[in-house]
Amino acid sequence: VYRGSVKDFQGFDANQDAEALYNAMKGFGSDKEAILDLITSRSNKQRVEICQAYKSLYGKDLIADLKYELTGKFERLIVSLMRPPAYGDAKEIKDAISGVGTDEKCLIEILASRTNQEIHDLVAAYKDAYGRDLEADIVGDTSGHFKKMLVVLLQGAREEDDVVSEDLVEQDAKDLLEAGELKWGTDEAQFIYILGRRSRQHLRLVFDEYLKIAGKPIERSIRGELSGDFEKLMLAVVKCIRSTAEYFAERLYKAMKGLGTRDNTLIRIMVSRSEIDMLDIREVFRTKYDKSLYNMIKEDTSGEYKKALLKLCGGDDDAAGEFFPEAAQVAYRMWELSAVKVELRGTVQPAGDFNDDGDAQVLRKAMKGLGTDEGAIIEVVTKRSNAQRQQILKAYKAHYGRDLMADLKSELSGSLAKLILGLMLTPAQYDAKQLRKAVEGAGTDESVLIEIMATRNNQEIRAINEAYQEAYHKSLEDDLSSDTSGHFKRILVSLALGNRDEGPENLTQAHEDAKKLADVSSNDSSDSLETRFLSILCTRSYPHLRRVFQEFIKMTNHDVEHAIKKRMSGDVRDAFVAIVRSVKNKPAFFADKLYKSMKGAGTDERTLTRIMISRSEIDLFNIRGEFIDLFDKSLHHMIEKDTSGDYRKALLVLCGGED
Repeated sequence: VYRGSVKDFQGFDANQDAEALYNAMKGFGSDKEAILDLITSRSNKQRVEICQAYKSLYGKDLIADLKYELTGKFERLIVSLMRPPAYGDAKEIKDAISGVGTDEKCLIEILASRTNQEIHDLVAAYKDAYGRDLEADIVGDTSGHFKKMLVVLLQGAREEDDVVSEDLVEQDAKDLLEAGELKWGTDEAQFIYILGRRSRQHLRLVFDEYLKIAGKPIERSIRGELSGDFEKLMLAVVKCIRSTAEYFAERLYKAMKGLGTRDNTLIRIMVSRSEIDMLDIREVFRTKYDKSLYNMIKEDTSGEYKKALLKLCGGDDDAAGEFFPEAAQVAYRMWELSAVKVELRGTVQPAGDFNDDGDAQVLRKAMKGLGTDEGAIIEVVTKRSNAQRQQILKAYKAHYGRDLMADLKSELSGSLAKLILGLMLTPAQYDAKQLRKAVEGAGTDESVLIEIMATRNNQEIRAINEAYQEAYHKSLEDDLSSDTSGHFKRILVSLALGNRDEGPENLTQAHEDAKKLADVSSNDSSDSLETRFLSILCTRSYPHLRRVFQEFIKMTNHDVEHAIKKRMSGDVRDAFVAIVRSVKNKPAFFADKLYKSMKGAGTDERTLTRIMISRSEIDLFNIRGEFIDLFDKSLHHMIEKDTSGDYRKALLVLCGGED
């Protein structure tokens, strides 16, 4: 199936098009609208024919005339469209290695993503256009393991056999583990050989096997074991093996997010993928970033440049609401990866030589007299487990006849006070307090209710209920019922029971559950869409729900999260999406929440504090790993950049390290 956005123009006439372009450029000024309309609606093969016809009719070089008549980014885009793909890649690489410095990102993008045939065509085009050997030029402009891997990719010799040996898959996964995580230093040659030569189908299975035996995705090991441009190249190779469309969707997003636009990257990808997989890139983009590629281009560019890019994009997926097979495959792969058991690890461990009396004395000394020693308080509180903090509370009371919580409250202030006092509560007491704050007073903080109720297990929910009753002398269920309404209330009350099934998956039942979720034809008001989703998402076990979601994708070619967003709205939608994301990958859910709490202007300190406290002894180490995988920056770095003072010091201790 053709997945490009630009197709052959029906009724094509090269001479007629050449004449139209000549007329658009003759005289004073040029008709840019006519030029972009014509060139973006012809395939590359047809554009090459137009160039030949133009030379035959007018004895002039069309590309030279376009360069003369047009300017800036629009000129670069239109001229790029006129080159055959291999010559376009050759020009990009020539520009990347010419002059002072090297554009390593361009080299990585092209050589990591092209097929064997595309690489062979590129090498030949480079020789034809510049009379030089591409391998020799790259060797002369790069170094080390980065150079070696580029040379391997330049051979265009990746295996293409779809028949995969299970034994070789297991051996390659084991060899990669032994070359990195299990070795003092790193055997880079092993990474180069396996990732540079094995077939795509084989490597996808190797990555799955690696996750099983290493307990972490191959990307995380590459980040830990390799560095610099070599690390970036290997990560790009892995991403392209997993899904080329997903790789380019990510590249496009990063080219446009934040201040400024990386126009060279944007142009290169929009041109090079317009006749290959732009439809797949668009849909993966829409799925990953909750925004269409079309709309992001529209907001980030202007003028004829914008119009031409939007024509290459080929449509707005926010308006269409479709879901293509490539996005379904990406979603399905994510569900499969989430089903692999990974050990959850906190960042705060019990102190080895713990002495509750000694810690109580340190804390008393830090708060006695004029001023407060915040550093000493942070050192004790953040480096003890919650169980140890409870012992310190008792020792402080026994030793001094004073309430440690009251003393801390009077001595500390602001964000640091909220963080330290939160750490001194038991997990259930802390969650109960956050829920109480979310429902009391004017208005309700639905996001807090959703975050806590959608992510806690049965045991945690029951403990929260007890703590809530003890602290506020009323039931959590009653407060949730009185402060919310409709389907949202029913979801929260169901979750508050703490009665989720804890058994394994049931394949037959999973198929039936997926059918119920997929059924949009039911007119029975007692069996509404929301009721069906509630009865399954709020009661089935996590392993079973993962199977349900896989069956849903097989059945509908849609991801269940996409279906929820399309068919529901408001708090109900947000609650169901949170449950789905928690089932899929809870650390990734919290990594996303942490990132959003710190990105842009200002910091949502309440969310940041709540998650750092509540996950510090459960899975904060895993959250750190997901954070750097998702956002290409460490949680430690973002906290360091976005917070200050003693609050920052305490958060960084809880974070537990720089990735």
